[in-house]
Amino acid sequence: MTDSGDIDRTALLGGRVTLFQPAKGYRAAIDPVLLAAAVDARVQDRVLELGCGTGAALLCLAARVPGLAVMGMEIQPLAADLARRGAVESGLDGVVTVVEADVATPPPHLRANSFDHVISNPPYWPAGRHTPSPHAHKAVSHGEGAGDLGLFVLTALRLLKSRGRLTLIYPAERLDYLLSLLVGRFGDIRVLPLWPRAGQPAKRVIVTARRDARAPLTLLPGLVLHGDGQGYTAQVEAILRDAAALPI
Repeated sequence: MTDSGDIDRTALLGGRVTLFQPAKGYRAAIDPVLLAAAVDARVQDRVLELGCGTGAALLCLAARVPGLAVMGMEIQPLAADLARRGAVESGLDGVVTVVEADVATPPPHLRANSFDHVISNPPYWPAGRHTPSPHAHKAVSHGEGAGDLGLFVLTALRLLKSRGRLTLIYPAERLDYLLSLLVGRFGDIRVLPLWPRAGQPAKRVIVTARRDARAPLTLLPGLVLHGDGQGYTAQVEAILRDAAALPI
């Protein structure tokens, strides 16, 4: 549905969330909704999303788990403004805060060891590995720049409380790179493959890891996204429409 001009209005979680996003360029798909569903947050937890874009993940998480304090950090002014607008329209403006900042240089008022969860759907293609989108918003959202994945991980490590969790969604083909950044800094790493269909290779993974933990890595059974035809499986449909959790 077109809201006005070049901005679209999209309903998520069966209408619980209203998302505003540019009509052209990067468009939030199901990745941020699945990311939000995988976060085991509880009432009064503080959650930070690094690179929140227009707010799909943080808004879905705030709508699914009442009583959170959710903050988004976003470098692009338009995306940050749209995330704030979505929070107001979704009735979450008292819960969700969005700050305009670079992950490489977080605002000084964000204290170390202050968040229970850090989440991210980070840029994932390094320079030279992909053709950048002609739309600046999409190019920044998909391509690593100054705020590459290593900086996302280090910033999360600094801002998380002891035993706090980092949760990301990331391309399966770059899982080795992600794990190389986590091992030695985080423990209790859990990897959930997202299979497009049963029997097909995973294109995305959800990875969660705990600061100051020693438990070994766990490869989980995974989630099949599509069933027969073009429809989603019942479990995915419950996540997308009914705000169900995705336990990891």
